[in-house]
Amino acid sequence: MKNKGFTIIELMIAVAIIGVLAAIAIPAYQNYVARARVSEALTFASQAKTSVAEYYQSQGSLPTSNTQAGLATSVSGTNVSAVSVGSNGAITVTTSIPNIAGTIVLLPTTSTSGITWDCTGGSLDNQYRPSNCKS
Repeated sequence: MKNKGFTIIELMIAVAIIGVLAAIAIPAYQNYVARARVSEALTFASQAKTSVAEYYQSQGSLPTSNTQAGLATSVSGTNVSAVSVGSNGAITVTTSIPNIAGTIVLLPTTSTSGITWDCTGGSLDNQYRPSNCKS
């Protein structure tokens, strides 16, 4: 009579393979989720970028506060604790993501063709930043 089924060694190999795959996949997924949350934080900054650009077009200078830019004094969300406009129109986005604290600073540069933004400033770790904001 021939036995059908798996031997204990075959089952142990299958469990080991699943364990190795899980050890690689779980940290990669956690990093992906964190980067998605940081991207949401930058979406909050897009409203501030528009307000700063509109102020610059109408006044010829950069705003130095949320009020001057026409933004609410307190801007926050699920993954953002604050968005603030500072000197020379610099926008600081403070994240409120669990275990990932930091800021991203967007610096405007004005020219005859418009405003360009540099988002490499701030204290947020590079591994969580979008590729165009890594320093």
